[in-house]
Amino acid sequence: MTQERAAGRRRRMFAAGILAVLGLALLALGLTVADGVLAGVEVVLAIALLLASYALQYVARRKTLYRHDER
Repeated sequence: MTQERAAGRRRRMFAAGILAVLGLALLALGLTVADGVLAGVEVVLAIALLLASYALQYVARRKTLYRHDER
């Protein structure tokens, strides 16, 4: 059972990392290259992706730290 939890945590952390990289890339594009309404949309989407990444990391850590061991 602990191997399944570890695999689930790794998957969540990997997904959070992907979301963070995408969010940072969109933020960089929105602040440097894009202009007008498109820049605003990219920045808002980037912030949403970064917040989703943070939430996913939080859930992965919480499930690991506060798990109930079956005995």
